[in-house]
Amino acid sequence: MPTSLTRYARVLAWLDQHLLRRLYTDRVRRLILQSFPFWFASVVTGIVAVGYEKLFVWAEQTSFAWLRHEPLLAFILTPVAFLVSWAVVQRWAPGARGSGIPQVMAGIELSTPAHHTRIGYLLSLRVAFVKILSSVALLLGGGVIGREGPTIQIAAAIFRAINRLQPAGWPQLSRQIALVTGGAAGLAAAFNTPLGGIVFVVEELTQMHMARFRMAVFSAVIVAGLTAQALQGPYLYLGFPKVTAHAGWFLITVTLVAVLCGLAGALFAKTLLWLGNYRRRFATTAQQVGWVVGCGLLLAVLAYLVGAEGVGTGKPIINRLLFENDSHTPWYLFLVRFTGMALSYCGGGAGGIFATSLSAGAVLGDLLSRVGGVPLEDRNLLILVSMVSFLTGVVRSPFTAAILVLEMTDRHSAIFQLLLSGMMAQAVASLVDPHSLYEHLKTGFLRETLAQPAPSPALRPSAQPAEK
Repeated sequence: MPTSLTRYARVLAWLDQHLLRRLYTDRVRRLILQSFPFWFASVVTGIVAVGYEKLFVWAEQTSFAWLRHEPLLAFILTPVAFLVSWAVVQRWAPGARGSGIPQVMAGIELSTPAHHTRIGYLLSLRVAFVKILSSVALLLGGGVIGREGPTIQIAAAIFRAINRLQPAGWPQLSRQIALVTGGAAGLAAAFNTPLGGIVFVVEELTQMHMARFRMAVFSAVIVAGLTAQALQGPYLYLGFPKVTAHAGWFLITVTLVAVLCGLAGALFAKTLLWLGNYRRRFATTAQQVGWVVGCGLLLAVLAYLVGAEGVGTGKPIINRLLFENDSHTPWYLFLVRFTGMALSYCGGGAGGIFATSLSAGAVLGDLLSRVGGVPLEDRNLLILVSMVSFLTGVVRSPFTAAILVLEMTDRHSAIFQLLLSGMMAQAVASLVDPHSLYEHLKTGFLRETLAQPAPSPALRPSAQPAEK
């Protein structure tokens, strides 16, 4: 048994013998023993999520600084960043590329006795480390990416690792529940949205009955969220924008904006899938390098022409639109963000699309509001509606999108408008493609993982519970 595992087992055994057995009944003791590793994993997830956010903020601010100081550097730094981000993934952890949510979905599906040894290709601590390294490198070069999807994959990897370290005789939850719970904790810690994490699990990650994992998910979301808040204080991802939640005839405008933004999100998802399929034509390393550098150069052109608003996560853009009542956003910014997102995601490095989709939706909503002559006091509501709708069009999780935006802004008065927009966006996006982007990508990761040589059975301290 490895030294680290021996120490871990000794600590747990001491706690059981000297504390739990003396204070609790066998039933309560067993529940605590099952839950303790998940609580510990949740604390680790909260700490890692906050550290990852700090790295992301530093990388984004650094990219803004060099771009403002010397825009011509984009033609060197952006392609190099794309190449470094792709190379570390390609060399050390191919399963770390892209968003991270499809990998968690695939890992959950592989959590069976027949395939569970393969999950490490998608959800290991090495994958988590490479995920952080690749995404930060890409953002330093101006990549249009987010950290929320990657945080979910990182959290699932942490939960899997800690779940595997439990000693013999220790009552355990299943591998599947460990991954599901890790995904929820990761989203809650990344966005400070506990309800969003719970809804995300139910809507996106699994089709299991909620009773199987509800306590694990609830406790992990609470512990991870509280850990993140303890480190950086209570906060809202986007603050408190002024919103007038109209009903009546204004709902026609809300519905129209939701349909247009949902359609745009669905088309973005189709664009990513088309680019991914087209890239498969390039089989050799030289061809792959050419593709990656080409994506970097195209984004460099956009960064040079548009400036800092054409790169990064897009969160500063959302804050400007919601809080500064800015009517000077260029009409072409949505097309720039759309293109930058596609180039960054298809460059082969790591990076998410949650935050960038929200910013693209905000820009599109602002544009539609100005074109339609919507009064300034009503514009914030349509921006929030557009964020929900565009994200729904991409990921097909309308309730998750609505709850996330609700918790980010604390605008409970607009909950019905946000839910309506998610529902309308889901309906129109389904006409473009009945399957979500994540479902398509999950299928690809499943094939890729199953095509890898089966790993040798690792020395395990105890057998995991069989999946149902």
